[in-house]
Amino acid sequence: MARFARSVRRRSTSIFNRRVPRGAGITATVLVIAGSLGYGIVKGDHVATVLTAFKDARDQGANAVGFGIVSLALSGHRHVTREEVLATAGITGRSSLLFLDVGEVRERLKTNPWIADATVLKLYPGELQIGITEREAFALWQMSGRVSVIAHDGTVLEAYVAPGLIRLPLVVGRGAAARAKDFLALLDRYPDIRDQVRASILIGERRWNLRLRNGLDVRLPESEVAQALERLLALDREVKLISRDIAVIDLRLLHRVTVRLSPAAAQARWDALKDKKPAKKGGNA
Repeated sequence: MARFARSVRRRSTSIFNRRVPRGAGITATVLVIAGSLGYGIVKGDHVATVLTAFKDARDQGANAVGFGIVSLALSGHRHVTREEVLATAGITGRSSLLFLDVGEVRERLKTNPWIADATVLKLYPGELQIGITEREAFALWQMSGRVSVIAHDGTVLEAYVAPGLIRLPLVVGRGAAARAKDFLALLDRYPDIRDQVRASILIGERRWNLRLRNGLDVRLPESEVAQALERLLALDREVKLISRDIAVIDLRLLHRVTVRLSPAAAQARWDALKDKKPAKKGGNA
């Protein structure tokens, strides 16, 4: 029993006499402080601020050794300004060429709806070249009383209509932006009708109405739209239907055209019928 007790004492003494690795205390302290700082940064939602500060310090170091952006060539931009391009790309006077991620800059630029594509080229030590491919303004889209400029694919380019774009075709209604390209291409085949259209209105996301410049509404069918436009064109050439004093031309039925008189024309017709005297009956044979 005494021998067992002596053995236990020796083992305990050897455990406590083992040397702690040099610097372990400092390392543990640093880890605790770093963990606390990391927790505080994440908990306080300061991650973005810390990353921005780190990037600024990194760029300052690169600029100090000659890798700053001293020349920037920008081409292809018409609707977007130079300032808008730089702001979207995230390029500032503190940015360095060395740490600029061209892939990231390109993806940022493409978030601007006007920019369909972009090329970014770094030429060391200090030149940056950016080429912009812009979308074309195709039409105006009115929805809930607001008018926007859209591209061929229906992308909303901007909510403000510049004076130079005011003459673009106008489409109205939910879903009209996405379907404008195909319908306006069909309408282009009939320039005599197209030139009189003030707005193309999508009804129930199913079919189109044409609002002409003289206020006349033309109701088109869901299908066989080309045939309906052919009939309208033929009737206009034959009896000048579009220029008559009517309010609606309904072409939704394939073999029938229905017209509705304007209020003034309807009233005039009613007055004429009311004032018309009945014919006298014949006398003796």
